Amino acid sequence: MSDELLTRLRRFNTDYFPQYQAQFKDLVDQGQHPTTLFIGCSDSRLVPYMLTGAGPGELFMVRNVGAFVPPYDGSSGLHGTAAAIEYAVLALHVQHIIVCGHSHCGGIRALYGEVPAEATNLKSWLELGREATLPVQLSDEALRRTEERSVVLQLERLMDYPMVRSRVEAGQIALHGWHCVIEAGEVNVFDVNLGRFVPASSAEHSGTGPYRAHAEDPGALFNEIDDAWAPKA
Repeated sequence: MSDELLTRLRRFNTDYFPQYQAQFKDLVDQGQHPTTLFIGCSDSRLVPYMLTGAGPGELFMVRNVGAFVPPYDGSSGLHGTAAAIEYAVLALHVQHIIVCGHSHCGGIRALYGEVPAEATNLKSWLELGREATLPVQLSDEALRRTEERSVVLQLERLMDYPMVRSRVEAGQIALHGWHCVIEAGEVNVFDVNLGRFVPASSAEHSGTGPYRAHAEDPGALFNEIDDAWAPKA
């Protein structure tokens, strides 16, 4: 059986690396200074470097099922996503944090179905998206809206991290909520002032949210959907 992974590793060394060797050397000598923390779903169809056109050293990435952000509870448990957020903000001093969900997300779909009994960690993890679900039977529209609602939910959770909130309020960090429509090659960005997602192809900026300096309603910003879709109290 051919070893395709070995072939690709050799191709990186002979074909790709020489083009960027000087850049990689500089990143080692000078250290990394990414400006953006990208929190994305682990889905193989979501390719952050293709979406953003970023090169080596530009994105600090954390990926997990559903692009979820765990609540900030002040504990010091073993949590990779929370640790990555703290490191990106406190050590790397990123200026942007992107939460990127996507269409046809298996993690979001699983919130409406069954999880294998052996997947105990997955079952617990998925609860981080539960608040974004809708009290309806799953449909393509409900799935899309849940995916978008989940992105906003994670932005709200980010604002519970003291080091994030203080820097957002000081204008040192901007939060961005994205929903990548894989089949259309379009990324919809969340506009907090409009209260909905807007196609990047027609948007005026790369997304804002969930904080705004003079928000009239400091509560949950799930107004990207109409009241008929709102979850029951």
